[in-house]
Amino acid sequence: MLVEKEKMYNPEEVIEQFEALTMDAGRVQEETLRKILQDNSETEYLLKWGLSGKTDPESFKACIPLVSHKDLEPYIQRIADGDASPILTGKPITTISLSSGTTQGKPKFVPFNDELMDTTMQIFKTSFAFRNRDFPIGTGKALQFIYSSKQFKTKGGLAAGTATTNVYRNQLFSKTMRAMNTPCCSPDEVIFGPDFHQSLYCHLLCGLVFCKEVQVISSAFAHSIIHAFRTFEQVWEELCADIREGVLSSRITVPSIRAAMSRLLKPDPELADRIYYKCKGLSNWYGLIPELFPNTRYIYGIMTGSMEPYLKKLRHYAGDLPLLSADYGSSEGWIAANVNPKFPPESVTFAVLPNIGYFEFIPLKDNVDGLELEPSPVGLTEVKVGEEYEIIVTNFAGLYRYRLGDVVKVKGFHNSTPELQFICRRNLLLSINIDKNTEKDLQISVEAAAKILADSKLEVVDFTSHVNTSTDPGNYVVFWEVSGEASDEVLKECCNCLDRSFLDAGYMSSRKVNSIGPLELRVVRRGTFHKILDHYVGLGASVSQFKTPRCVGANNTAVLAILCNNVVNTYFSTAYA
Repeated sequence: MLVEKEKMYNPEEVIEQFEALTMDAGRVQEETLRKILQDNSETEYLLKWGLSGKTDPESFKACIPLVSHKDLEPYIQRIADGDASPILTGKPITTISLSSGTTQGKPKFVPFNDELMDTTMQIFKTSFAFRNRDFPIGTGKALQFIYSSKQFKTKGGLAAGTATTNVYRNQLFSKTMRAMNTPCCSPDEVIFGPDFHQSLYCHLLCGLVFCKEVQVISSAFAHSIIHAFRTFEQVWEELCADIREGVLSSRITVPSIRAAMSRLLKPDPELADRIYYKCKGLSNWYGLIPELFPNTRYIYGIMTGSMEPYLKKLRHYAGDLPLLSADYGSSEGWIAANVNPKFPPESVTFAVLPNIGYFEFIPLKDNVDGLELEPSPVGLTEVKVGEEYEIIVTNFAGLYRYRLGDVVKVKGFHNSTPELQFICRRNLLLSINIDKNTEKDLQISVEAAAKILADSKLEVVDFTSHVNTSTDPGNYVVFWEVSGEASDEVLKECCNCLDRSFLDAGYMSSRKVNSIGPLELRVVRRGTFHKILDHYVGLGASVSQFKTPRCVGANNTAVLAILCNNVVNTYFSTAYA
């Protein structure tokens, strides 16, 4: 069996392949584009724009326009509705991925095929090879907080589910995880369970049963790990009782999950006692993860962008364990791998794999006279260190010159492929007048104000924002869920700090002349952000794919209603100096 695993997955061989690909990234990019265009030369979309079978980058850029998802929606909808003609791809699309819906307020349909699955596994294998070189693990298990939402059939009979669901349900995923010696310690029935609350409880229980074998704690996003251990704080005594008696809690009602867990669960009073006294001995749950899982080498998941605010709490649970940020991608496909796993999440970079798609980059320049210039895109090897760009993707699943909407900064090169740092989503802006504040600006503001809370030994559990234009002048609204009761005096100070921590020149000048009104801090009840999570899960989103929306638009009425209906206190910032 060991020989078969080594033949299927050899980390050093994977690194060698990556080094070879990145030594001549420009050539690999041209070959990748040629393959994509050859495979799809007879598609309706490429023929419409007059590409006429050409496969060179110059013809491609001259003929094919830059597009957003909205431009491709009619084509994707026809595919979902059952049109099997070559619309976007030469081979039929058999699966549709759904985005989480947290960015735009509703899920997007995205084509998914075998080629995207192959590139997903290539990313996983590449990052694991570099990770295992710096943080080697032996044969063991991974406590993976992963959840597969239900797949459904589109009007045309195609399987549709979240991007993570399509990956987790593919046999190649579990095969690859086994090959990398990191099989999930939870049975499939837990991963694919219909109720994520029950699945989460059982993930925790499985982790405790196999606590000595767990070497990696992971999830798609850092938020899911935080959510899991916040839940553990509430249910740990019940978990101990399950282990002590060898009988699963009555809270688990799904028959398939009960049956699978019953096969795993045996009475173990000694383990139950050990866990019980460890939990009793912890101060404020600091270092919980290494206490429970002593052989864990690291914690792994996407920790950039909207996940950064959770890092402080994750480090609290992790103690001295390293936090390793997972790779860079989206519902539309993967882009780059973390090949420098020792970098902390705040400064992690991602090396683009030049053979998994064709990439272009729109340079982001400063505004001139209030008009945003949009220079011509440059190629993968033409980007400059220190500059910021918006990414354009052409992939094997029918996306051509697709504006992903992500802003990245080039931090350097690995051989001839760029290493990118994720900055923000370009379209997530707080803007009323001439102000433009990004998700990152919001995060910086919240972090500054949260330091005031920390003096009262409280923390911001989660947060989001809203641009209120129902009043004149309009104003920013920031929603906070706080870990305990803070005084009015402290929260007023936090509100003023939030306002003054937005350093965008347009915002500051607008506040001074009152063309933007005082910032409004609305404190919501505990559990409000779990209600938002439940809302998106109810729409079909996977917990594994969930990201708290950092800016809730007026059109996202359901989430806005959840927030507004749970407000317990409201504060306005004072006059702006």
